[in-house]
Amino acid sequence: MGHARQTGQPLTVPDASRIAANLRGLFDDHRLSPSQRRIARYLLDHAQEAVFFTSADIAERVGVSQPSVTRFAAALGFRGFPEFRDALRSSVFDSSRRTPPTEDLNEIQELVNSEIRDLERLRDGLRDTRQLREVAGQLSRSRPLLVVGLRVSAPLAHLFGHQAEKVLPDVRVLDVAGSTLEDKLSRAAESGAEWVLAIGLPRYPRELAQGLIWARRIGLKIALITDQPVGRLTDLADEVLLAPVSSDFAFDSHAGPTVLCTALLHTMLDALATEGQTRLGAFDDSATERQIFLPY
Repeated sequence: MGHARQTGQPLTVPDASRIAANLRGLFDDHRLSPSQRRIARYLLDHAQEAVFFTSADIAERVGVSQPSVTRFAAALGFRGFPEFRDALRSSVFDSSRRTPPTEDLNEIQELVNSEIRDLERLRDGLRDTRQLREVAGQLSRSRPLLVVGLRVSAPLAHLFGHQAEKVLPDVRVLDVAGSTLEDKLSRAAESGAEWVLAIGLPRYPRELAQGLIWARRIGLKIALITDQPVGRLTDLADEVLLAPVSSDFAFDSHAGPTVLCTALLHTMLDALATEGQTRLGAFDDSATERQIFLPY
């Protein structure tokens, strides 16, 4: 039921990775429902044809109602579907969205600049802190609190767990996949755990998705820190917190997710109120008494 392409000036289509990056720019920093994530995922997979579809066309292909597509556009801040489709076309056919390079900077400085721009995106996305506070409150009440990170995400999971255990009575960092992960999740659920904080950064391990499927099966809720608004992992999560990952270096930089984890911990401490401050003070007193750290 798609429409024929409009005639006129030929459109220049950039490479697929640029299209995907532009589209994710539309979806980033927005809280999407499961059905809205399905729409976003379809648009990512069929971008060049979807720009010519009506809202009814997209609804039919995704398997949702036409009002769901209209609400999706509204959730992204557009006044209606036509305005959203214009932005979608610009994302697909406009390859001039790349920020012009800053003069007099060497290659490494330019790479750092790209990281700074990602952190600015993260900052702007945290202007409204309601979701962050809601997630922080849920995680701070989970006893025990589970933190899952596999492969490249494991160090950040351990860093989060290391800090969180200063203010929470029982934090368990899980970094081993397979049946061992399932066993640990099950035992924690039996002990009263309600939430899992999962960290899923590229490249996304298949075993993480399998672990989250098991977590849902045994009744655990999932908060996910990741860099993409739609995908297999986000489909499994109850709450998704987004932080950009810089891929301009030879190896991915996780500055954005690290800052987001710190912001989440900060907000959890606020949610814990007196209890958290008391635990943190007790840790500091114990560290001083045992001379754990070198003096300044």
